[in-house]
Amino acid sequence: MLQVSNIDVFYGKIHALKGVTLNVQVGELVALIGSNGAGKSTTLRAISGLLRPKPGVIIYNGQRIDTVPPHQIVRMGISHSPEGRRLFGRLTVQENLRLGAVIQSNSRVIARLQDEVFALFPRLLERRGQMSNTLSGGEQQMLAIGRALMSQPKLLLLDEPSLGLAPMMVETIFGVIKQIKNSGGTLLLVEQNAREALLIADRAYVMETGRVILEGEAAALRANPQVEQAYLGGAL
Repeated sequence: MLQVSNIDVFYGKIHALKGVTLNVQVGELVALIGSNGAGKSTTLRAISGLLRPKPGVIIYNGQRIDTVPPHQIVRMGISHSPEGRRLFGRLTVQENLRLGAVIQSNSRVIARLQDEVFALFPRLLERRGQMSNTLSGGEQQMLAIGRALMSQPKLLLLDEPSLGLAPMMVETIFGVIKQIKNSGGTLLLVEQNAREALLIADRAYVMETGRVILEGEAAALRANPQVEQAYLGGAL
């Protein structure tokens, strides 16, 4: 579904990504793990069109997308739940969800997608009329993921969905990610909680200072002493 080939990304003179290559197959959950500043979020921003790689190529379902505008990439089937959630704080839960469905023109489809989000996150149904800036951190993360799902993505990009959440809420969020995967979803997950990410992923890439330094089956990376020492803090 997705092939990222030798992309470089710069922030001014800062060389943020250096020859990053990765791929995601249909139905896979692929994790990107690594420390702060490794380039994980930058990789997602390049895929979703918010940053332009130079050089490098990004192919999605057989089409080159590294020169395509972000709104068109969403229409093609890629949705991005960003780090920090980026909700519209003075809009309600329901209004945020409807903005996520901006590419949908059929009101029945929008209503069905909203019901599906509420089924995944029952607490959002309880809070549907509440301003999003009054939600807890966990509820805001639920809404950020729900909003991304409203465009019916074929590929869902999740950036740090567990960041700053209490352990019980982390468990809830990862449970929903597994549900999305088990229902046939394809996901690329950026996550600092490497332990949890490697438990639910099919495959993973380890990034360090803008490069992919390791890749493989998630189970194999969990057993890799280098990964265990650097990112897992001991054996699983």
